[in-house]
Amino acid sequence: MPITPATEMHSSPNGITEAILLELVDEDGNTIGTAEKLAVHQPPGQLHRAFSVFLFDERGRLLLQQRALGKYHSPGVWSNTCCGHPYPGEAPFAAAARRTYEELGVSPSLLAEAGTVRYNHPDPRSGLVEQEFNHLFVGLVQSPPRPEPEEVGATAFVTPAELAERHAKDPFSAWFTTVLDAARPAVRELTGASAGW
Repeated sequence: MPITPATEMHSSPNGITEAILLELVDEDGNTIGTAEKLAVHQPPGQLHRAFSVFLFDERGRLLLQQRALGKYHSPGVWSNTCCGHPYPGEAPFAAAARRTYEELGVSPSLLAEAGTVRYNHPDPRSGLVEQEFNHLFVGLVQSPPRPEPEEVGATAFVTPAELAERHAKDPFSAWFTTVLDAARPAVRELTGASAGW
């Protein structure tokens, strides 16, 4: 299973590379500790804090990303605009905005909280497990994406009908449907009834 420096390690302010730690949480989303990122995803998985972002263009189309082939978890599959994990002590909102810019080179507009969802999704391809307490965000994208190749293989803007077609023929992340369904009320509020979400 390939592990890229971008996913396993990050550089601290003093320039030393260190393992990425994630926040472990209880069933109510309260922080109870930290653990190393890869260890958290080993079966049976440990419940940890995550976020998922759904950005839409002015026509109400959802921006999807295809995860880069070098990703250690769910490489090459399509998923929502951006997803990831806050660093310990980092607010989920700040982490969502930060990672969206790091992965796609865009800063979300009108980014708003869209609730939380808790799930347990094993990934049959990698053997890893997503046990997540996921903070959901919706917003607008008003500039063309500039994907970071180590993170994102491709992007696409889709209508609900185009998403259904793509979802029927292409592999998607194990968590995609769960997080989209949980975010739908906020998505409809953002995009309006005519967008069809």
